Amino acid sequence: MRDDPTHLAEQVAVVLRHLVFLLRRYSAGQPLTSQQYGVLGSLEHGPRRMTALAEDHAVQLPTMTVQINRLEDAGLVARGTDPADARVRTVELTAEGRERLQNVRRSRIANLTRELAALTEDERATLAAALPVLAKLGRS
Repeated sequence: MRDDPTHLAEQVAVVLRHLVFLLRRYSAGQPLTSQQYGVLGSLEHGPRRMTALAEDHAVQLPTMTVQINRLEDAGLVARGTDPADARVRTVELTAEGRERLQNVRRSRIANLTRELAALTEDERATLAAALPVLAKLGRS
């Protein structure tokens, strides 16, 4: 049963769902949704095309446009054009958006650090050993 991919997939899905909820609780009460913070994180390394953002977040372009409009209204992102093709609209973080993203990340890391500190040393070592495999799943 341990090597059965279907059984393992079910277990991984449940655990990941609980971890996502845990991380979302850390940003509860913030003025933005966890999805909006996810969009800000997607812009961390530079401007992105709207179509790429929608694809990355598995939403339709109109849904992403609504999210970007809200983030733009809040002063967290700015629209631009692609230097290679002026017809293409891009979105990038503003200084305020970058600061807000970093603040939420610091809060999440501090909370997660407390959770991890409550684990035994062996449990933390087991988790650390599993990270490369989880990262590989995330890239597929």
